[in-house]
This record gives sequence, structure tokens and C-alpha cells, in this order.
Amino acid sequence: MFEQRRIKSRGGAALGMLEVIYHSIVRNVTKSHSNAFVALVMAMMQAFLFVGAFYFMFTILGLRGVAIRGDFLIYIMSGIFLFLTHTKTMGAVVASEGPASPMMKHAPMNTIIAITGTALAQLYIQILSMVVIFWIYNVAVEPVAFDKPLAAFGCLLIAWFTGVAVGVVFLALKPWAPSFVTVGSALYARANMIASGKMFVANSLPPAMLAMFDWNPLFHAIDQSRGFAFINYSPRNSNLEYPIIVGIVLIMLGLMGEFYTRKHASESWSARA
Repeated sequence: MFEQRRIKSRGGAALGMLEVIYHSIVRNVTKSHSNAFVALVMAMMQAFLFVGAFYFMFTILGLRGVAIRGDFLIYIMSGIFLFLTHTKTMGAVVASEGPASPMMKHAPMNTIIAITGTALAQLYIQILSMVVIFWIYNVAVEPVAFDKPLAAFGCLLIAWFTGVAVGVVFLALKPWAPSFVTVGSALYARANMIASGKMFVANSLPPAMLAMFDWNPLFHAIDQSRGFAFINYSPRNSNLEYPIIVGIVLIMLGLMGEFYTRKHASESWSARA
């Protein structure tokens, strides 16, 4: 009550918020272990396991012939890393602190900072995992070459952005229907194991099957990333405008829902969630 409040400039307020976001990112990255290095290694292990499992599955089952002509590991990783970035970010945002969380009792903290810190922490982990795997492959096996690396990386950011958007929608619904959000987010992540199209390319699908996948923004991001990664693949049945538009619409709806939820926050929600 007797605390003296200092009026900050807009620049000072922005720097203060960036500092809180930075600490939120560090907290999310090191959440699984007190040692930062061990936490990063543990977070990267799933990416290593996914790449290895899909590489051996395609090799043993003789499915390498259905891949795009070129570097087979790039074909696998262009699907797996966009899938992991999308689903991991969505799940992390859904599990981030809501308006009734004890963390929100600290003055600089709010739900937007919690969402931003969680999403950026997942992006950092996935990019670091991708760089490490590509570096190991480049040194131990053969040089890695992308046709348009910056554009392919942009598709990774689109997959991350749409994951944030879907996660924010689920997060806004979570206090009102926690059971539905838990089941719905899990079903969405499982459905993307197939619906993301990481195991095939859109150009090989007949129109009847294409209709089963082209609703998914992640499907478009993965297919377009392969068009930028391989010089001999031109995606005809996907585009980048669709996932960007869907992501913007979903994140606006999610933020409006989160704002409404924050205004009606209740302490009892923490017990129900």
C-alpha cells in the first residue's frame, strides 16, 4: 500500500517485459532438471529418437522409394521437426500457467508472458535439436544441403506459429472445460501423427485422399518446406497462405477468449484443471 510506484517510459516497460519473458524461457527450458545442460539434452532426446525410429522404419519396410529424390534424412527431418515443433508447442502452451496460477500473483507476471515464454522455449529446444542433428549428420555421414534454407526455416516458424495459435485456443477453453481440453489436445496431437503428412508428399495423393489432409495447416507447412528443401520437388497441392491465415485467426480468437477468461478468473479453477 505504501510502495512508491515509478512511472516507466514505454521503452523501459518493454525492456522490463522482455527481461521477464527471458526468465520465463529459462524456467521452461530447465523445468525438467535443475542442471540446464541435462535439461536440454533430455528435451532433445525425443527428437533424436523420432528421427532414428522413422529412419529405420522407412529403411526396414522398404519405403525409401516413396520419398523425394535427394537426401533421405532431410526428407525425414523436414516432416518430423515441423511436426514436433507444432505439437510440442501446442502442448506446452496448453500446459502453461493460466490466470488462476500462483505465478500470476507476482506483479510483473501475466498470462501473455507465460504463453510467450513457453512458446519461445519450445522453439529454442527444437531449433537446437535440429542444428545438433544436422551437424552430427554433416560431420559423420555427408554434407547437408538445402535448396532454399531460409525459406525452409520459415516453414518451421509457420508450424511453430500455428502450434501456438491452436494452443492458445485450448488454453482459453481450459478453465471452462478442463476434461474436454485434455482429451481434445491429446487427440489433436495423435491425429497429426498421420494428418500432418510427414510420411508422404501431397503431390502423390489422389484428390479423394487430399481432402482428408488439406484442412490441416501443418500439412501445408510440411509440404511447402519440402518444396524449399529439395530442388526437384514443386508442391502443387499446398500453399503457405492457408496456414498463416488459419494461425492468425486462431490466435486472435484464442487471445480474445483468454482475455475474457482472465476477467472471470477464479481460484477454484486451479483445483479443477
